[in-house]
Amino acid sequence: MRAFREAVETGDLDAVEALLAEDVVFTSPVVFKPYPGKAITAAILRAVSQVFEDFRYERELTGADGRDHALVFAARVGERELTGCDFIHLDDNGLIDELTVMVRPLSGAQALAAAMGARFDQIVKEAEARSA
Repeated sequence: MRAFREAVETGDLDAVEALLAEDVVFTSPVVFKPYPGKAITAAILRAVSQVFEDFRYERELTGADGRDHALVFAARVGERELTGCDFIHLDDNGLIDELTVMVRPLSGAQALAAAMGARFDQIVKEAEARSA
């Protein structure tokens, strides 16, 4: 999981995208329905990188089989501090096929939802352009 963590921490979003499987499923902390596909997941991650301020990973946990990872992070959205976790599963090829994000507290999740909601039309347009 080092490659993903380093790519996120350095803001190398092309490298992040290269680590995603075509059939990756992204589960948002603020939306009920998961988002399937590399294009939409990459577009969401690009937008999140603009929304999160002072982002930093604080801890990493790895499952016994090496395919499950949890990256605990802290960030800020506007005036709201939040903590969260990226739950990541790797497929047989070592690519990310599941990415689930959880955040707390509720006020941080609400700030994230508002900031991402304001960008969602652009996120969809970017995803459509990438999959065309």
